[in-house]
Formats: sequence, structure tokens, C-alpha cells
Amino acid sequence: MDVRSALITGASSGIGRALAEALAAPGVTLHLSGRDATRLEAVAQACRARGAMVQARIVDVRDADTMAAWVGNAGRLDLVVANAGISAGTGDHAPEPPAQARAIFATNLDGVLNTVLPAMQVMATQPPASDGIRGRIAAVASIAAFVAGPGASAYCASKAAVDCWMVGGAYGARQRGIVLTSICPGYVRSGMTARNRFPMPGLMDAERAAVIILRGVAAERVRVAFPWWMALAARFAGLLPPRVLAAVMTRLPGKESDPGLSC
Repeated sequence: MDVRSALITGASSGIGRALAEALAAPGVTLHLSGRDATRLEAVAQACRARGAMVQARIVDVRDADTMAAWVGNAGRLDLVVANAGISAGTGDHAPEPPAQARAIFATNLDGVLNTVLPAMQVMATQPPASDGIRGRIAAVASIAAFVAGPGASAYCASKAAVDCWMVGGAYGARQRGIVLTSICPGYVRSGMTARNRFPMPGLMDAERAAVIILRGVAAERVRVAFPWWMALAARFAGLLPPRVLAAVMTRLPGKESDPGLSC
């Protein structure tokens, strides 16, 4: 996969940081955004040290107009990754606070729409490469998209919406020369997962996740879910009757309440 220009949201840590550093090389231009200026600049410097040209900017993915302007002014884009997101639950599986639910949907769903929609508009006007592809877009959902977990319903639902939208739109986009890929990772080491106080099966480093993601995007896969066995288990759990699922899930520790964490 030849990527000369990429745009990544949520690039200041975790998967976003790992993707930026994996793509950084001489002749590559990276447009990176995040919410933490210090961490974002550290990532930018690391990518510049690898020879990439980096444009780093603090951008609120919830602001549709700002995102449209940023994406639209980036020039040609070979790859766009809508990665920014937040994670929170209720810990004790109590009803989710309304403000938290709205915050999660605003970032995890609206943020993806505000990234992907203008990116598709830009790519639709780009001349195709020799393989007929005008550009590739990946949106980071989650294995949580496959199961409606009590205590983290907004998080699961927001990721499910992202996954369904990307997968459902992939065929039509491909007819226009644009490859859409839904990314559904399990537990990846980051500031988001560092707060979890429960076992995280399949926990992997962000660098390994980035390799898997880029390989799947290059292969034009519509969905990249990993680890495969965890994705399979989540699929099975999602098929359980709601009462049975709730009985099982509420016996396990849940996500803590904190809608301010960025990934």
C-alpha cells in the first residue's frame, strides 16, 4: 500500500500514535490531530525524526464545520483514519448518566461522521491510482460493537453504529474508487485501557495493532476484527438472549465512569 499522505484523528496516543509512527517515512505527509497538545507534539516530533512531513493540529472532531475545513484543506489524501474516541461505563452497571452517554456518542459516532464524510468528498475528486483506488478510509470501532454490554451501553452502541455504517457503505464507496474499512480491535494498551481494573484478555501493544490494521486496510478488507478468537466470542455473546447476557455481564467488573478519556 503506497501512502504518501495520511490524516489521522486521535493521533496523540494509543492506536493513533502507533499508526502515525508506522506510516512516517521520507516523502510522507501526515496530518495529525488530537486533544492533548503536548502529547500530539511528541508524536509529531517522532514522525519527523523518521523523515515525514507533519502537520499537527488540535481539532475537536465533534465540530463538523472545523473538521470539514481541516480535511478539505489537507490536499490529496491516500489514507484517512477516524480514530478519535472516548470510553466510559458505569462501573457498577447502574443506569448511564445522560451527559456521559451524549458525550460518548458525540465523539465516537459524530466524530467519525465528521471525519469520514468530508474525506469521501475529497477522495471522490482525486484521480485514481493504477489500481483504480482514489483513497482508503478506516474508522476505529471495537469488538464491543458486537455485544450490547450492560454498564457500557453508549460505548457499545456508538461503536456498533460506526461498524455497521462503514460495512454497509463499503460496497457503494468502492464503486467510486474509495475503500472503507471498519476496524474492530479488542484490548489495546493505551491511556483508555490503563484505567480498566479487570482482566483484559488478548491485550496487545498499540504497535502490533497498527501492523494488523494497516495490513487489513492494504488488503481492502471491509472489516478488520482482532484478536479473531475474541471477536468470535463477542459475536457469540451477542447472540445470547438479553436476559442471559445481562446475567453474565453484570457478574463481571465494568468500565469506570469517565467520558473525558481520549484514545
